[in-house]
Amino acid sequence: MDSAFCVRTLQGTLRTTGRKPKIFNTDPGSQFTGTDWIQELQSHDIQISMDGRGRWMDNVFIERLWRSLKHEKLRLWSYQTIPELRALTADWMKFYNHRRRHQTHGYSTPWSVYQPPVCQVA
Repeated sequence: MDSAFCVRTLQGTLRTTGRKPKIFNTDPGSQFTGTDWIQELQSHDIQISMDGRGRWMDNVFIERLWRSLKHEKLRLWSYQTIPELRALTADWMKFYNHRRRHQTHGYSTPWSVYQPPVCQVA
């Protein structure tokens, strides 16, 4: 595994979004333990967090999200270009976070759980 792709992706994301995380968590793969990756995060004052070796549970939630996206949207729709694929993905993510009710959250949406409405003061 080579970290060059990961470093380029990180650099591009930081550049295009203009935002940076406080902490970046990865698995202990060689692309994330190499000097180039570590130095890139440090140069942006991003704290490094790494899962323990063999911590399969750390990826369960994100793997489940990607599985849902693939089965509920991407495999059901036809797309010809990357922008179309991005639009389909963005549409599903909005649905998933803002309209889809989740049993785990007491049948509330993730957005309502993590971004509750602001209380108005009289």
